[in-house]
Amino acid sequence: MRLTHTLAPTLKETPAEAQIVSHRLMLRAGLVRQTAAGIYAWLPLGLRVLRNIERIVREEQDAIGAQEMLMPTIQSADLWRLSGRYEAYGPEMLRIRDRHDREMLYGPTNEEMITDLFRQSVKSYRELPQMLYHIQWKFRDEVRPRFGVMRGREFLMKDAYSFDLDYPGAVVSYRRMMLAYMRTFRRLGLKAIPMEAESGPIGGNLSHEFIILAPTGESQVWYDAAFERMDFSAAAISHESATDLERFFVDMTTHYAATDEKHDEASWARVADKREGRGIEVGHIFYFGTKYSAPLGLAVAGQDGAPTALHMGSYGIGVSRLVGALIEAFHDDAGILWPDAVAPFPAAILNLKVGDAACDRVCDDIYAKLAGNALYDDRGERAGVKFADADLMGHPWQIVVGPRGAAAGIVELKRRSTGERHELGIDAALARIG
Repeated sequence: MRLTHTLAPTLKETPAEAQIVSHRLMLRAGLVRQTAAGIYAWLPLGLRVLRNIERIVREEQDAIGAQEMLMPTIQSADLWRLSGRYEAYGPEMLRIRDRHDREMLYGPTNEEMITDLFRQSVKSYRELPQMLYHIQWKFRDEVRPRFGVMRGREFLMKDAYSFDLDYPGAVVSYRRMMLAYMRTFRRLGLKAIPMEAESGPIGGNLSHEFIILAPTGESQVWYDAAFERMDFSAAAISHESATDLERFFVDMTTHYAATDEKHDEASWARVADKREGRGIEVGHIFYFGTKYSAPLGLAVAGQDGAPTALHMGSYGIGVSRLVGALIEAFHDDAGILWPDAVAPFPAAILNLKVGDAACDRVCDDIYAKLAGNALYDDRGERAGVKFADADLMGHPWQIVVGPRGAAAGIVELKRRSTGERHELGIDAALARIG
């Protein structure tokens, strides 16, 4: 992508409305623009980050056998009345009426809808267990939307739902999803700690939230350093290995981890290897039994032929919130420090003298060899402006091409996260980038 033809409007000054680091840097780096209170348009570079996070989330959901689908954003109020949540949910729900005066809502979550869809389609215990998920925009009418995409009114969410015949099966599904979440966050480059949580309006009696560590986090967290040493990639995730999964889950949940709400000084005093810091919630999972299946009539024929209400769980990851959370965790005074897995591009190519034959030739050659998978700064700007914008945008590598080096077939390769620089031949530089 050539920067001269890219909608990436960087800002030198920090917008007055941006109160936290991620909001400031997302606006300054040209990732998003606000269109209304708590509602953002995702510009090309921001959307690339969002899609990279989606891809990792999707791959880990698929790995545990979850099936992707897509449900509508607008839902009927009638379903929510059956579960009792239409009146109970509160003013965060955006309630609307269509042209026929039917009561509708812009869904903040999808428990009722997925329960009704599953009820229409699945009739026997032989069709269980199943997990379904989608990645879809949600809306919650926050009274004071602040902090950019960290607490906006419209947000992109991965929500998944599990269906099991009984409690033991539901617990296996819950544990498999928890492990998938830990793998997801590790692939994103994040340290995520699962912590027991309140269920809130979702309901249920088993719930964990996933907290990532960031100096600017919204809550204080305390945890056992054993979490940092656990190997999530090696743990079994299939139904056939439920015993191994239980062993791993028990090991994980017996280590102390708590936010302000659950912190207990007596238990904390017994932790040998203590860690504490600030944290941001990026995911939440729930087991809620028959809370939705019973009132919405979701029952299948059990092994004895009798109707059996299904046990369910729901599992959310804030995909758009993760963009802000990643920036909160990875930034410096100059800008964003994207982890390789989510960066808009693996590299930025900085042509320090546009119009110089050698510089243009080398930059075009590198751009072609990267198959266009780089941000090529081909603007006629001063070198200082290009360096500042490249640091602000945070691509993991910067390939700096100046007249003297270009004439000799040499470029400067800079690693954004460390500032390490090397003068290399073109092929050697590209080999470093991968």
